[in-house]
Parts: sequence; C-alpha cells; structure tokens
Amino acid sequence: MAGLFITLEGIDGSGKTTQAKLLAERLRAEGHCVELTREPGGTRAGEVIRELVLSREHRIPAEAELFLYLADRAVHANDVILPALGRKCVVVCERFTDSTLAYQGYGRGLDLEFLRRLNEMATGGMTPDLTVVIEIAPEHARLDGSRLDRLESEGEAFSRKVAEGFRDLARREPERIKLVDGMSGIEAVHAEVWRLVEESLRTGRRSPGALPGGAS
Repeated sequence: MAGLFITLEGIDGSGKTTQAKLLAERLRAEGHCVELTREPGGTRAGEVIRELVLSREHRIPAEAELFLYLADRAVHANDVILPALGRKCVVVCERFTDSTLAYQGYGRGLDLEFLRRLNEMATGGMTPDLTVVIEIAPEHARLDGSRLDRLESEGEAFSRKVAEGFRDLARREPERIKLVDGMSGIEAVHAEVWRLVEESLRTGRRSPGALPGGAS
C-alpha cells in the first residue's frame, strides 16, 4: 500500500497530542510503518522555530507569525513527510495546513485565499489524505494555566474563532476533514479516530496533491 498522510487538528488543549500518540501506537501494532510528527517542529530547524513562535517572551505580528509557520512547514514537508510517504509509511502529523487557515485566517483575520496559496507554495501542493479535527469547547480545553504558551494565552474568544474556522473547513471539505467529539473521553475519541483511519487504510485513498513533483 502507498503511504498515507493523516493530520490531527483542533484548538489548543483538545487532546491532539494524546490522540496522535495513541493512533501511532495502534498503527504500529497493526504492522504499519509510522512517522509520528508535529508542526511547528518535527525537524531540528522546526524545533527552533517552535520555540520562537510559541514563546511568550516575543510579541509577533500576525504576518510574521504566519511566515514562521510556513518556513517550518516547508522544511518539515521536504525533510520528513515526503520521505516517509516515499517509504510507504503512514504519516501521523499533529497540525498542518488547516491550522494555518484556522488560526491565521479565521483567528487572525488574514485572507484565506492568500493563505491557501502560501500553503501550496510551502508544501508543493501536498494535501492530507485524512484530517481529523478533535472538537472541544474552549472552556473545556485541557491547558496547564501555569505554563501556557503564546497561542494558548490568547483566551477563549480567539479559540472560539479558531474552532469555528475548523468547522467551516470541514463543511467545505467533508470527504477529507472529519469532526470528532473530543468530550467523549480519551478511549472513545481514539475509537472514533481509529474507525476513520481504518476506512482510509481500506480505501487506500491518495490525495491528488499528496506527493508533489511526481514522487511515488
């Protein structure tokens, strides 16, 4: 089977990290080659960018924030995601292009079509095969108030804009983006995520833009 690209999305504190780890463990147990990664981060350069963009020590304009994320994504896609897909692995990535649309578009108010063009440039047109958005009300976000990063500190009003952004994206691309109730408990969420992933594994769906440049 060709590689499969799966992304997990949602507001901060929705449980993405936990679900990404559980999914990767389940896939490995089923015998799949798995690349578990995240954005920002996933590479040495990306971790430096992550520290910069999420640090509360810096005041970063929306446009600068955007280009930091895009720089991270360009390196990440080229150095981690594409090679893993080329090895026919299942890539499980916490955040990808939809986060840029939800956070910098719906949250910050930057132009969505402009963001889509920049995402395409940064990734060479790469698109996830399946995107799972874990939905949780901002007031129920699982955040440690003593160690919030810069985005986690934005507050509930910002998180609500981002959450609505993810819902709108799912309405626009229902075949790719699936919403999962994040309030139903860790095991129940995992079961639903696994059901969606199993379906993608059975169909072996390959997004047209998932391997840019003619790679196979």
